[in-house]
Amino acid sequence: MRKTITAGALAVVALLPGAVAATPGNAAPPRLGACAAGELCFWEKDDFKGARQIHELAGTEMESCVPLPSGTTASALANRTGRPVTTYQSEECAETGEFETYPGGGTWLPRSPYRFRAFKVWER
Repeated sequence: MRKTITAGALAVVALLPGAVAATPGNAAPPRLGACAAGELCFWEKDDFKGARQIHELAGTEMESCVPLPSGTTASALANRTGRPVTTYQSEECAETGEFETYPGGGTWLPRSPYRFRAFKVWER
């Protein structure tokens, strides 16, 4: 028996740029990674998988480059700090490599277009 899915039966929800909607033939979008209000969370693998790092504003100097621990990178993030955060491909926050700023308050990025090695939290 063949099942037919009508256009009315599909609901498309855009979570973030790069998120994939569930349709016949592809998997459901990734679940959002667990990250509490006020936290900045990074995962080493796409789709909020692998080791997670948690940073809070209390332990992070504003507008200063914060490298990830030596030898580690991340490819997914959740920004719940309420402040913009820029991720950098470079460990020194150099703007010669890739970098991107994500708004605070509730941004989940399941797949960064590059592996990041450092970040900055901005005052506003």
